[in-house]
Amino acid sequence: METAINIAYACSLINNNMKQFVISSETDAIREVENRGDSVETARFIEDTVKQELKKCLEEAQHCLSTASGQKLALVIDGKCLMYALDPSLRGHLLNLSLNCTSVVCCRVSPLQKAQVTSLVKNGARKITLSIGDGANDVSMIQAAHVGVGISGLEGMQAVMASDFAIAQFRFLTDLLLVHGRWSYHRLSKVITYFFYKNLTFTLTQFWFTFQTGFSGQRFYDDWFQSLYNVIFTALPVIILGLFDKDVSASLSKRYPELYKEGIRNAFFRWRVIGVWAFFSVYQSLVFYHFVSASSRSAQKWSGKMFGLWDVSTMTFTCMVVTVNLRLLMACNSITRWHHISIAGSILAWFVFIFLYSGVMTPYDRQENVYFVIYVLMSTFYFYAALLLVPIVALLGDFIYQGLQRWFFPYDYQIVQEIHKDSPDDSSRATFMEIRNQLTADEERSYAISLLPRETSKHTGFAFDSPGYESFFASQFGVYAPQKAWDVARRASMRSHTRTTPHRTLNQNY
Repeated sequence: METAINIAYACSLINNNMKQFVISSETDAIREVENRGDSVETARFIEDTVKQELKKCLEEAQHCLSTASGQKLALVIDGKCLMYALDPSLRGHLLNLSLNCTSVVCCRVSPLQKAQVTSLVKNGARKITLSIGDGANDVSMIQAAHVGVGISGLEGMQAVMASDFAIAQFRFLTDLLLVHGRWSYHRLSKVITYFFYKNLTFTLTQFWFTFQTGFSGQRFYDDWFQSLYNVIFTALPVIILGLFDKDVSASLSKRYPELYKEGIRNAFFRWRVIGVWAFFSVYQSLVFYHFVSASSRSAQKWSGKMFGLWDVSTMTFTCMVVTVNLRLLMACNSITRWHHISIAGSILAWFVFIFLYSGVMTPYDRQENVYFVIYVLMSTFYFYAALLLVPIVALLGDFIYQGLQRWFFPYDYQIVQEIHKDSPDDSSRATFMEIRNQLTADEERSYAISLLPRETSKHTGFAFDSPGYESFFASQFGVYAPQKAWDVARRASMRSHTRTTPHRTLNQNY
């Protein structure tokens, strides 16, 4: 238990300002009962002791949390006491005490107990749990959690094979959670809500049309329009959004770890966010249908005839494809050339399709075919005026809402964006060097290491392995990088390895 507490101090899981609750089986009273040799009496005594300790610690925890100071709490419990604390009659007290503590350390526990503790928090507290381990004894715990992370090390690949994500060293957990995990949450939230928005907009335009047809079942769009809307005309941009969107850079994500709390609060995938998308979807569908249908009544073809059903539906669909793709551009935090290519390509794909589809007439076409419709539309001034004005009116509401939201009710990442909007891109090493005097000691060392030549060495398998000879190479290049203990140890081990290798070769030659 002392080793577990010291490790918890070393990794800042526990500090001196915390009040510690220690539930241990290594007490004089328990030893005295164990020395009698009666296993039944020993089990009953330990169970009663654990029950009393849990109730006592829970009362103290509630008292500490009710005070003005609000001192942080930590719980340390060993495997023998945990076995009784996980009993159905006591697990409720254990869960309540654990939820009131900032940190909980379970030492000398079995693989089954690891999984039971994880399941207790997962099912009892309804919290998202993450388990991380590097050996076969962690497999059950990894599988019991919502998210399992395995470390590939000397203990084998069992943990990696059972996990959802695999990393080589424990320090990569920071990037996995604060950077890639947060980016993934942002991207998934936007992709799902955008899919909901664009399909609702497409469906509602047909819904408004049914009021004029008396719900007769007359379709508003051609069958091919409906089939290719999600497959070609709006498919690629949302994929690019899900792959490349970044609200802040990786360095800022680690510099402001509080940004990760937005995912814990589910700030971007709650009903309020979905309701906002749905509201503007209804608004845009009304603009598409009524704006186009009302304006087409006074418009005429070059032959003097009025526009028909398929002229109006093709015009509406054209405006909708343009608007929906441009709306995605407004939802992006970072815009790359792939965004421009995908959005321009999707809009271009629609025009290529309609040009080919409207220019072909077969004997199997029905009377309501859209033959030559796009050519007639593009010969009128009405087409270009509607194509310019309808997307502007449809996106005006989104533009105003986003401006007001960013100005008066900004998210945390938007505040960080405003703080660093004039900062140079940290992906450039040259610009990073210019602001070196503003960096901390750890950041300066990380930057110095990034400039060093990388050696290609075999994977050692240690979870806390060193990247290499940082201090040695830094001194060669005139860059100050403080020596670490593992640098000296690794150089010594590699020096002894290089000395012994030639002797082995000579002996083999003999």
